[in-house]
Amino acid sequence: MRQALAEAAFELFLERGFEQTTVDDIVARAGVGRRSFFRYFPSKEDVVFPDHEGCLAEMTALLEGAGGRDPVAAVCDAARLVMLMYAANPEFSVRRYRMTREVPGLRCYELSVVRRYERVLAGHLRERYAGAPDGDLRAEVVAAAVVAAHNNGLRTWLRSGGEGDVESLVDHALGLVRQAWGDGSGSPAGRRPEDDVVVLVARKGTPVWRVVQSVESALEG
Repeated sequence: MRQALAEAAFELFLERGFEQTTVDDIVARAGVGRRSFFRYFPSKEDVVFPDHEGCLAEMTALLEGAGGRDPVAAVCDAARLVMLMYAANPEFSVRRYRMTREVPGLRCYELSVVRRYERVLAGHLRERYAGAPDGDLRAEVVAAAVVAAHNNGLRTWLRSGGEGDVESLVDHALGLVRQAWGDGSGSPAGRRPEDDVVVLVARKGTPVWRVVQSVESALEG
């Protein structure tokens, strides 16, 4: 029933426009009563995003089972669930994207949905960074970075009409976040590789193999 209502709504949105379509129009097209509509969707705006509640639940479950993984890697993987949801139905996703660009009310609603995802990610990071210096601040900054990177890759794909490899686009964007913020150890307070700098001084004429050996020893230490 949920899917039937969503399909009926989109048919009407394409035919008449979002603003010109009423809930009564949608239930008439779907062949059900108004009570059935509001059992599944609180508002007309919600029918445009019928899959986000399920995705939020999956994201929450994934993070709850993340254990001691690098928290940045965990929230990046959680964000990928949104991309996979869009990629599962490219035609619908592209139509929805174009509609949200045309209807200000839907754009505002979409932003509220994105914010809900960000809060889930930030909540997980706050738990992992508890007790660390600037833990809450770091959680908010990393969550915002993950959402921004994910959306950049996803929207690039949507603007293209769903052409190309959306996974590669999103993974490339999220890779920048992992590189900047991930610690690779699963420890919130862990240092990033770029925090360490090794300076080696060698006499002119020192064999290259000796220089390499010295560098390796310094890095291992």
